[in-house]
Order: sequence, then structure tokens, then C-alpha cells
Amino acid sequence: MEKWTPKHEAPEPLEGPVVATITGGTILWFVLFLVQVPFYGWFDDRGHAWWIWACLAGAGLGLIGIWYVRGRDAAIKRAAAQAAAEDAGAAAPGARS
Repeated sequence: MEKWTPKHEAPEPLEGPVVATITGGTILWFVLFLVQVPFYGWFDDRGHAWWIWACLAGAGLGLIGIWYVRGRDAAIKRAAAQAAAEDAGAAAPGARS
């Protein structure tokens, strides 16, 4: 079993434009839904109507994702601001603990 044990540290997670990425994906799912709606009959005749609803589900879940990542981003910024305020307060001369 030892050969499956990782021998190095895991890399740090990448932080990027998460809100923009999720928003772009949500827009893409919704556009795909809108493009397929006029062809509903064609999809239904061939048993592929679920493709349309999968796109709508992707857009709906994307809206939940946007809400979640915006809240996460705001929480990270609040924590950073609070840490900076605490550091500034501790560095001020005559500050009491």
C-alpha cells in the first residue's frame, strides 16, 4: 500500500476570478438552453429532450453558484480587512491588548 502514498506536499489551491468564471459558465448554459428551445420537437422525437432541460438545470445551478461564490469572496475580503485592522491596531504605539 505504500506505493500509493503521496511523497510530496499538495500544491496550494489556485485563486482566480472565481465569480467571473462561474458567471461565464452560467451564461453559457443559459445560451445553450435558448439555442435548443426552438428545436424542442426535433430533440423530443429522438429521445433527447433531456439535453434542453440539462442546460436549464446548469443555468439554475449556476445561479446558485454565483450566489455562493459572491458570498465566499465577500467573506474572504472581510476576513482580510479584519486581519489588517488587527495588525494595524497591534502595531500602533501605546495600543493595549
